[in-house]
Amino acid sequence: MKKKQFKAESKKLLDMMINSIYTNKEIFLRELISNASDAIDKLYYVSLTDKKLKVNKDDLEIRITLDKENRTLTIADNGIGMTQEELENNLGTIAKSGSELFKESNDKKKNIDIIGQFGVGFYSAFMVSDKVVVNSKSINDEKAYCWTSTGADGYAIEETTKNEHGTEIILYLKESSEDISYEEFLEPYTIERLVKKYSDYIHYPIKMLEERTEKKEDSDEEEKITEDKTLNSMVPIWKKNQKDVKKEEYNDFYTDKFYDYEEPLKVIRSEVEGRCSYTSLLFIPSHAPYDYYTKDFEKGLQLYSKGVLIMDKCSELIPDYFSFVKGLVDSEDISLNISRETLQENYQIELMAKSLETKIKKELETMLKEDRNNYEKFFKDFGMQLKYGIYSSYGMKKETLQDLLLYISSKEKKYVTLKEYVSNMKEEQKIIYYACGESIDKIDLLPQVETVKEKGYEILYLTDYMDEFVLKTMVSYDDKNFMNVADEKMDLDSDEEKENLKKINEKNKDMFTKMKDTLKDKVASVQFTHRLKNHPVCLTSKGEVSAEMEKVLNAMPNNQNVKAEMILEINENHAISKKLIKLYKEKDLESLQKYTEVLYAQARLIEGLPVENPTEISNLVCEILSK
Repeated sequence: MKKKQFKAESKKLLDMMINSIYTNKEIFLRELISNASDAIDKLYYVSLTDKKLKVNKDDLEIRITLDKENRTLTIADNGIGMTQEELENNLGTIAKSGSELFKESNDKKKNIDIIGQFGVGFYSAFMVSDKVVVNSKSINDEKAYCWTSTGADGYAIEETTKNEHGTEIILYLKESSEDISYEEFLEPYTIERLVKKYSDYIHYPIKMLEERTEKKEDSDEEEKITEDKTLNSMVPIWKKNQKDVKKEEYNDFYTDKFYDYEEPLKVIRSEVEGRCSYTSLLFIPSHAPYDYYTKDFEKGLQLYSKGVLIMDKCSELIPDYFSFVKGLVDSEDISLNISRETLQENYQIELMAKSLETKIKKELETMLKEDRNNYEKFFKDFGMQLKYGIYSSYGMKKETLQDLLLYISSKEKKYVTLKEYVSNMKEEQKIIYYACGESIDKIDLLPQVETVKEKGYEILYLTDYMDEFVLKTMVSYDDKNFMNVADEKMDLDSDEEKENLKKINEKNKDMFTKMKDTLKDKVASVQFTHRLKNHPVCLTSKGEVSAEMEKVLNAMPNNQNVKAEMILEINENHAISKKLIKLYKEKDLESLQKYTEVLYAQARLIEGLPVENPTEISNLVCEILSK
């Protein structure tokens, strides 16, 4: 048997394909099964136009045979087969595709569903085997031929005996090493797993003999029974008519394919035709995975091409803020690279991603409108991701996501949307008010909240660490600006009240100067206020960084020691203001200093900020109380 050299340039090319193009060795089975499916497709297509060729579609199949003793794995099909010349051209020339030539030679290309395009899938067999034998008989030839190769050194073709048309590929597996066990590809459960993972939706049955032991009737003796087992389901659930698929089937598919123990909250199925046609089956989970908000979480949808799994997690198909969505996309239009592992042209993926984003948003809006309870359940788990989408995009995704946000309202302590808040605003109200804190109860007790509620204004309660950063990024909603009730600019006084307060503060400015000197750079200023009803004191923020933002920023690993610029405000109508004025008039500056330090510490405690010197403050309180 004379050995021939490959018509490619050198051994280097084959080495490059095996070691570089394919990064995952188990891919070989997907490639060989896809090639077998292509061969059957070609046969069936030719039978439609050649009346002499009788083909029963029910007889078409792909068969896998495992031989542990001889360390061989065989993939066989009863497809169109190859002549000697086709073996020479298709297998003797690396990267020459018979499937592509078949498509190019037909006028009805669009109706031919051929998976293989590049002709290199076959050579993935050398990743796991050191010898490959191909026995093939074409429907156009009485003779059968055997193609044999041990790799880049070359190949040989000789006549052989084969009764039926089709192709049989025999892989002689490599010896195992410390890094990889090739014996695993001789285990039935491994083969079944790989078929389910990559080739579950090949149109033709993929069969393998299954051996099991059963007891004989009326006897304790056991007998071995060998029978065919079909490894693939063939028809994807997303290819079935929607009206024929029950909710339970979608739920079972989801829990099985995406390893979840709970049913999904929502199923989203769509078929899109256009510049890039595709079918998608998406799921909104009913709970967040344990690692969802960690750096270990990997987003992405499964990507199929003509029913063959190409990527398990295609991150480009879905934006980060919708990363909670699980599911798959199947398209015949995507262009793949020669290994069929990665994408070749990003614009097709971009088109699909944009369409999917619109679809997901629309479905979430529908859930919010028609199934509020489930939407609120969803938002508790994944709302943070929607907020992050606005913040991380510097507000560019504001229009996309803002109407999906929910916040607890001060009125009924229930979730409201921004649209609902605005629709409930008073006629003269121009501002959307919010307050920040660790919990709803703690926010409700803030001194600044009391007055705003008394005036009849609704307040959004922000309890997530990211909330205020998001609203700062958004700036406004429906032309209404956001404002923290603890902001120094917050002012609900009448013009008359403002004028009176201005006069009182001006009158006591020297006292406030002494108090500011006591606190030094801890506050920007000290002043009386009307924003407090019963509470004696509070801190308001000046500038862009609030007290809550200070807490968040300083809690981060790279503590930058951020300081919010604060104003100490004292209730002008509270008895404490009269006490302070009295101390200053009596020139009891030492007592004024002690009162100032206690009031400042009190204000920080109310805001949930740490007190720097709690022991000293405790002693001061006791000293004041004992007088």
